[in-house]
Amino acid sequence: MGVIVWIATGLLSVVFVLTGAIKLVRTSEQLAAWGLGWTEDFAPVAVKLIGVAEILGVAGLIIGGLVPVLAWAAPAAAIGLALLMIGAVITHARRREWKNIVLNVALLALAVFVAVARLVG
Repeated sequence: MGVIVWIATGLLSVVFVLTGAIKLVRTSEQLAAWGLGWTEDFAPVAVKLIGVAEILGVAGLIIGGLVPVLAWAAPAAAIGLALLMIGAVITHARRREWKNIVLNVALLALAVFVAVARLVG
């Protein structure tokens, strides 16, 4: 089971470090031009904070999985990323962006899996 949890953690980490970094280095206008129209509904600082939360979530997933004294950080980070995905689902549903919801639900499920596995494992 440990290998599966690490694979799920790796997938979440890759996705969220990339999406978080993009939100930090690009303007809201650039993100909207790339097809991330939801950024138009949020203040630019909110988009940056979402990017920071995604990157901090990745740090928590990895550090919490590697450092026994900080084991609590992995499930906490996974729960935080799951909450971000719930917000993303709500945002995309309001905008009727149904295709985006599929990816958000998949990431939500993966984050919940990691959180539960780290809490009980």
